[in-house]
Amino acid sequence: MDDARWLGLACDLALECPPSRTAFSVGAVIVDADGRELARGFSRRDDPLDHAEEAALAGLADRDGLAGATLYSSLEPCGERASRPRTCSELIVAAGIGRVVFAWREPSLFVEGRGAELLRSHGVELVELPGLAERARRPNAHLLG
Repeated sequence: MDDARWLGLACDLALECPPSRTAFSVGAVIVDADGRELARGFSRRDDPLDHAEEAALAGLADRDGLAGATLYSSLEPCGERASRPRTCSELIVAAGIGRVVFAWREPSLFVEGRGAELLRSHGVELVELPGLAERARRPNAHLLG
């Protein structure tokens, strides 16, 4: 797997997010077990409440074979959420995605970041690539002071 390349694309997608003072700008890409892109998304792409992982999952043409898929997200998928009833971590588990790679742990700015723990407790393999965290933080600099 070319984790750094796919996660870099997710970080680049975060730059396309409409700006917000109340939510992070995040990008996500879903890749199948053979390394083919299945879907991509970014925060607020189609709706002001959309999270990146949620937008990518909504873009899937087919949900078969997702156990071997990897979801790449510039930010740790949310494990708590105020704007919608289901968190991104819950949506990922429900979709059957077995692996998540992310760059940056969610800071406790809006909610408590605990998506990684939720995913791990459901058997999802987690890979954190902190070498890309600065790239993931860049479109969120206005939130970080």
